[in-house]
Amino acid sequence: MSSDGDLPEGPLLLGPLLRYVDATTATIWVETAEAAEVVVEAGAVVASARTFAVHEHHYALVEVTGLPPGTPTPYRVLVGGEQVWPSTHIAFAEFPPSVIPTLQPGKPLRMAFGSCRVSVSHDEAGNDEFGVDALRAFALRMAGVTGDPEPWPDLVVFLGDQVYADDTSPAMKEFIAARRDPSEPPWTELKDYEEYAHLYRLAWSDPANRWLLSTLPSAMIFDDHDIRDDWNTSHDWRLEMEATDWWHERVVAGLGSYWVHQHLGNLGPDDRAEDPLWQRVATYDGEGELDPPRRWTDWLTTPTSARRATGGVSRATSTPRPD
Repeated sequence: MSSDGDLPEGPLLLGPLLRYVDATTATIWVETAEAAEVVVEAGAVVASARTFAVHEHHYALVEVTGLPPGTPTPYRVLVGGEQVWPSTHIAFAEFPPSVIPTLQPGKPLRMAFGSCRVSVSHDEAGNDEFGVDALRAFALRMAGVTGDPEPWPDLVVFLGDQVYADDTSPAMKEFIAARRDPSEPPWTELKDYEEYAHLYRLAWSDPANRWLLSTLPSAMIFDDHDIRDDWNTSHDWRLEMEATDWWHERVVAGLGSYWVHQHLGNLGPDDRAEDPLWQRVATYDGEGELDPPRRWTDWLTTPTSARRATGGVSRATSTPRPD
């Protein structure tokens, strides 16, 4: 949970998130304010990647290779030649340096897991309504801020509902009201990619959670609230929603933002290299349109048979489960 209205500014808007990690490689995910070269320096290893553009937002996945197995290696991130991580902001003063902890072959994995997080403040009102954020509490214990440090897990698995598109926080409602009329459909629920991008910033910008996500490898799966509670629960429900003038954009934005913010980081370098949709997006600079001439996020809701007929773009699928 991020604190309402307290979002990072500057070249690095979100992240770094430490995503896929194995014995010698790691993936660092970031969102930047503009197109740039992103560099990760981890010990003697230096890796870089250009940002790619999605709806005028800029992201990068930096694949770091050649790391020592079973070793936590401190790292730093530079955007356009400027160091942006570790942050010098006072909010991060009590946290240890971010590291890339590679896996030790043959060692049993120790995992932390959780789900269902709404981005609200940590003041009395937020705690009264939603309770204490377990992820934030775990981050503070890992860092030794609230007592002796916890033994670190090898990775954290987020089991769904990383964001709530249908039950939005006060901060998200303010953002919505500043750009459209919330008395019109879809009201204070999310409408488009821009709103999803802001929702992820609210979810991942709290200093404690941001530090944890920068130093603990993570895997993430999709669930219903990423779109709407129990969506597609019946055929009649689906027909009713598809008859509206806003539902299709919501689904495309929800699946597209999930693919960018969550799914891509789950993949190892070899899997991404074999993904034709990723290859299209990774080389897109935000100018003009992709080939074929349509928004890349439309591929995510194109039936499988149609994708095969027009180029065979593949995607991972999941079936939302009830709460």
